[in-house]
Amino acid sequence: MNPLDRVDTQTILAGQGDWIDDELATSLAAHPLACVDREYPHYVRSVDSPDDTARPSDQHPVFYGCYDWHSAVHSHWSLVRQLRLIEGHPDESAIEASIDARLTPDAVAGEVAFFTENETFERPYGWGWLLRLAVELRAWDDGRADRWAETLRPLESTIVDLVETNFLPMDRLLRVGTHGNSAFALACVLDYARAVDDTSLESKTVETAERFFADDRDYSLDYEPIGWDFLSPGLAEADLMRRIRPPEEFTDWFEDFLPAVVDDPRTALPDPIGVAPGTDDGMALHLVGLDLSRAWCLAGIADVIEDASLRNALTDSAGAHAEAGLELAFTDDYDGAHWLTSFVCYLVTRNDGLIAPPPSDA
Repeated sequence: MNPLDRVDTQTILAGQGDWIDDELATSLAAHPLACVDREYPHYVRSVDSPDDTARPSDQHPVFYGCYDWHSAVHSHWSLVRQLRLIEGHPDESAIEASIDARLTPDAVAGEVAFFTENETFERPYGWGWLLRLAVELRAWDDGRADRWAETLRPLESTIVDLVETNFLPMDRLLRVGTHGNSAFALACVLDYARAVDDTSLESKTVETAERFFADDRDYSLDYEPIGWDFLSPGLAEADLMRRIRPPEEFTDWFEDFLPAVVDDPRTALPDPIGVAPGTDDGMALHLVGLDLSRAWCLAGIADVIEDASLRNALTDSAGAHAEAGLELAFTDDYDGAHWLTSFVCYLVTRNDGLIAPPPSDA
């Protein structure tokens, strides 16, 4: 079931959630609420001996649910963002109680201790989402958010330090459609830095992005996806660069980076994946996320393109991808349910603040 099938595509692409009613708010919150406290099944990215086996909640006292750490983080982000944006959210009390139960000083200390011993854990994808959660709490003028933000602060500071020492100085970027993608994480870090007015982190992030991507030329979207992707390497890169450069400079870069799209966008832009209804393959459900993330990238790029023909083609492609992704985003299969509605929340609220904020000197 797609609870957004009654909403016109242009409203979805506008990225402002003031039209979200109680029914849709309940749908957006249902899976994150159900999953953030569900410890198993759980995927652990480590090599263990019998003596090393530990419960997820022992290693990650806050973010142990949702199958893996990063999904738990962005599910919390989704719930907090909904409370911030949707006045009188029908699940407000349940969301508050759920977060209060996990986000405690002792639990956050446990998370910090884990990163002290595992400095590359969840680099960079989970780090990016943690910073999105932190800034969401900072921006919300609410006593609960103030309390949660203060509680989370030690982990936030730990991740910022790790970003500056173990991510931004990296020599090799990753053009992948999964968790290692460099461009998506850099966009998360940049948005955080600008939202909290950390001009030093902003400058370092821009320098890294320019070092990685400034000279890219003649990229072809025909090679995507390269596997069970949920991000488009090419479009995530362009979505990052449109944050960094003024529209005219970005357009020049975009013309060099995706010349086929500029010359003939209707032909060169990818078709939605359109995963078959009823799919219960967790890896195939990554492609539902790919349709959703392509949609927000295409819509964001279109926002800064002045040429009407190209802008309209990008917007139409964004709409087609949004429609395809939303068809399966609310699946009850846990392989997709533990993360996909967070991507929906990103798409439908992308212009409601904290996503692609303007530069500090704008």
